[in-house]
Amino acid sequence: MAVIELSHLEKSFGEIEVLKDISLSVDKGEVISVIGASGSGKSTMLRCINLLEKPSGGKICFHGKDIMDKGLNLSEYRAKVGMVFQQFNLFENMTALQNCVVGQIKVLRRRKEEAEEVARENLARVGMLQYINAKPRQLSGGQKQRVAIARTLSMNPEVILFDEPTSALDPEMVGEVLAVMRTLAESGYTMIVVTHEMGFAKDVSNRVIFMDKGVVVEDDTPSVIFQNPKVQRTKEFLARYFAS
Repeated sequence: MAVIELSHLEKSFGEIEVLKDISLSVDKGEVISVIGASGSGKSTMLRCINLLEKPSGGKICFHGKDIMDKGLNLSEYRAKVGMVFQQFNLFENMTALQNCVVGQIKVLRRRKEEAEEVARENLARVGMLQYINAKPRQLSGGQKQRVAIARTLSMNPEVILFDEPTSALDPEMVGEVLAVMRTLAESGYTMIVVTHEMGFAKDVSNRVIFMDKGVVVEDDTPSVIFQNPKVQRTKEFLARYFAS
């Protein structure tokens, strides 16, 4: 059974249809990169999966259960389906350690000592253990994003959604975040990554999804998408992208 399944997903903002009849399934351990031009609906799809946006139609299932079910505990669901944002979303008044602890205590009901131990393990995993007492303003963009990844990992997610995690970073900091993501992929995490980093999509993903104007145009292996795309719109996007 798929971990996450989208069936005929739709999302509109007023008269503007952003997602149109999207159906796809995500199996355990898959790393899926979602590519496409800005405004194609990639981030909106992720935000619907995490229920930061309420779908206008269709269905999203997690282990076969409809996430729109009234009995769903949203905080617990978001712990299972973690999200790493473009703009980090760290609490500015908290240290790196505290940022990784607060959700564990509030949502997972862990004791402070246990939460801190888990946080330290995950901060070490992303190379940020020496910065546990630093606040976000004292960190670079790449360091903030690694703390944000450690925070998500500390919630023991089954799936991690990455919404353009490197697009707010200076070029020299992109590599350090992609290296962490590559390690997570190799560790067997189920990941859906909205990205403009074509090297990551090509080398790390099991599948690449190309979206255009709210539609999944093509969904295939990286070798097919990058070397022999079947759809003209995919060819045009990649030709423009690699020409720029």
